[in-house]
Amino acid sequence: MKTVSFLLKRLAHGLLILLGVVVTVFFLFNVLPGDPVAMLAGQRSDLSTREAITKELGLDKPLPVQLLYYVNDISPLGIHAADSVTQAKYEYTKMLGFPGEKVLAWKTPYLRRSFQSNKNVTDILVDHFPGTLWLAGAAMLIASIVGILFGVFAALKPHSFLDHALISTSILGISVPSFVAAILIAMTFGFYWSHYTGLNLTGQLFEIDPFEGRQLELKNLILPAFALGIRPLAIITQLTRSSMVDVLSQDYIRTAKAKGLSKRSIIQKHALKNALNPVITAVSGWLASLMAGAFFIEYIFNWKGLGSVTLRAVENLDFPVVMGATLFIAFLFILINILVDLLYTVLDPRVKLS
Repeated sequence: MKTVSFLLKRLAHGLLILLGVVVTVFFLFNVLPGDPVAMLAGQRSDLSTREAITKELGLDKPLPVQLLYYVNDISPLGIHAADSVTQAKYEYTKMLGFPGEKVLAWKTPYLRRSFQSNKNVTDILVDHFPGTLWLAGAAMLIASIVGILFGVFAALKPHSFLDHALISTSILGISVPSFVAAILIAMTFGFYWSHYTGLNLTGQLFEIDPFEGRQLELKNLILPAFALGIRPLAIITQLTRSSMVDVLSQDYIRTAKAKGLSKRSIIQKHALKNALNPVITAVSGWLASLMAGAFFIEYIFNWKGLGSVTLRAVENLDFPVVMGATLFIAFLFILINILVDLLYTVLDPRVKLS
C-alpha cells in the first residue's frame, strides 16, 4: 500500500513538473528573436501567404490561448471536435460525454507536426531516440566499468602515487565541460590521429553500404560515447574509491583477514559487494542525465539522436520538435528517478518510501 501511495504521489509531482516545463519552454521560445512563419514562407513570399501560414499554425492567437491549445493537444484527456477529421488527427481511443460539436476524448498525446518537415513530432522522436539511447548506454557502460576499476585500484593503495594520479585525473574529468572534451577528443582521435585509431570524426551507428546494405558500425560509437562518459566516469571513480576505503576499514573485513581469506576473495566477495550499493544507485540516476547531456555531444559528432534534432529545431525555430523533445526528456527524468527511488529500497531495506 505504501508503494502505491508513493507512486501516486510521485506521478502527481511529475505531472506538475511536466506542466512547468511546458509553460517555461513555451514562453521562452516565444521571446526568442526570429519569425518561424518567415522561415517557412521564404523571403519573397507575399503577405497573404504569411497570414495563411500564421493562421494554419495557430500563431495568430494570443500566447495564453496558444498555450491552452497546446496543453489540450498533449493531454491524454482533451476537449476536441467530434468530426471524423479531428478524430483521425488525434487518434481518439474513447469519447466521453454526449456527442456534439465538442467532446471530451481519451486519446494519444498529440505533439503536433514539425514546422519544417511537416512530419509528426512523435515519429521524429521515435526515429531519433534509439541513437541517443545507444549513446547514453554505451557511455554509461564505459563509465561504470572503467570508473569502478579505477576506484578499486585507488582504494587498495590509498595515498599512493596511483591513488593521487587517479583522483587528480578524475577531478580534471569533472572540471572540463563535456562539449570541450568532445571537441578535443573528436579532433585528436577522429581527425589528426585517425590513421592510427581507424576512427572517424563523424558517423552513425548504422551506415548504408552500396553493396551490402545497412551495416552496424560500432566503431562510430566509441568517440562520442567516451566523450559523453568522461564526467560520470570521474564521479564513479571517486565514489567507488570513497566507498571502498570506508568498507575496507570495517570490522567484518578485519575478521575475514583474521580467518586467513585471500585478499582477492575479501575484495570480491565482501568489500566490493557492499561498496557498490551507492555506485549502482548513482549509475541508475545518471542514465537520464546522460540522455540530456548528449545534446551537444551529438551535435559535435553529427550523431543522429534527440540532441542533434533538437538543436537543429532551435536553429530553425521549429517549436513543436523543441517542445516534444524537451517533454520527452523531462518524462524520462521523472520515470527514471521514480525507479531509482524504488531501487534504493531494494538495495537498502533501511530506506523507507514516503
